[in-house]
Amino acid sequence: MGYLSYFQNQSLLLCSLLVKCSIILVVKVYMEWVNIMHEHILDVIKQTEIDHDIKILYACESGSRAWGFPSKDSDYDVRFIYVHRKDWYLSIDQKRDVIEIPTRDKLSIPVDDLVDMSGWELTKALKLFRKSNPPLLEWLRSNIVYYESFSTAKQMRDFDGTIFLPTSCLYHYLNMAKGNFREYLQGDDVRIKKYFYVLRPVLAARWIKKYHTVPPIGFHELFEDAALPPALHDEITTLLKRKIAGEELNLEPRIDLINSFLQEEMEQLEAYAQSLDFVQEDPTEKLNELFRKTLDEVWN
Repeated sequence: MGYLSYFQNQSLLLCSLLVKCSIILVVKVYMEWVNIMHEHILDVIKQTEIDHDIKILYACESGSRAWGFPSKDSDYDVRFIYVHRKDWYLSIDQKRDVIEIPTRDKLSIPVDDLVDMSGWELTKALKLFRKSNPPLLEWLRSNIVYYESFSTAKQMRDFDGTIFLPTSCLYHYLNMAKGNFREYLQGDDVRIKKYFYVLRPVLAARWIKKYHTVPPIGFHELFEDAALPPALHDEITTLLKRKIAGEELNLEPRIDLINSFLQEEMEQLEAYAQSLDFVQEDPTEKLNELFRKTLDEVWN
């Protein structure tokens, strides 16, 4: 029996070691893949500048990877702000102010199928910034920044507290949540992963209601700040772990606890949004100055 116990213990130790080694190997392979994709994205950014004769001021991740719950096959949703040469702006005709790679604009190098790049020309970005555009505000706060050059993005981040419009941002997140809730979470069986596409905007709207500031882009920070009841917190945590682990999370029975929370929150947030009356000082001249300074900084 002594020998049997010894061999059993050794077998358990060996199994434990193999599991640890497997985990280390998986993590190593994943990190190598992330680094390869990061380098590829930088190559695409540099080639975009060359092929389109522009300068990219800022490029970041904006999708589920930045939100903190990517699937194993999630796209790399790269968003960027760019500026043309000065002469491009000296025209009586309005020109195209977006670049979309590879859907509408091609490059002279191959682009990985998982990479979806979309950029806004600087004047377009600043006009939307003036309106406190939530996606743009999220870009500027992304926790995955692929590239940043010159001082424009930093100046925009320093400035966004003065242009932030709680009402328009709150309605943006509320309408996103209501649309996804109506489309994906109404049947007896629902696409479970779509809960995150309602939870995140609801929690972002709650953040705005609580702090009157731009909400963080990451789901985890929004989730922990919400301090939800234990049963609801545990249900969402279980879903989050499953999604991060790579489960497909397709059709499953509706989770009534989460549905009830979302329905009640959206009703309360809509009532709150209707009560807001916020007046903002016009920031146009300051943004015009930022635009002119950027042209000088980049091209002089």
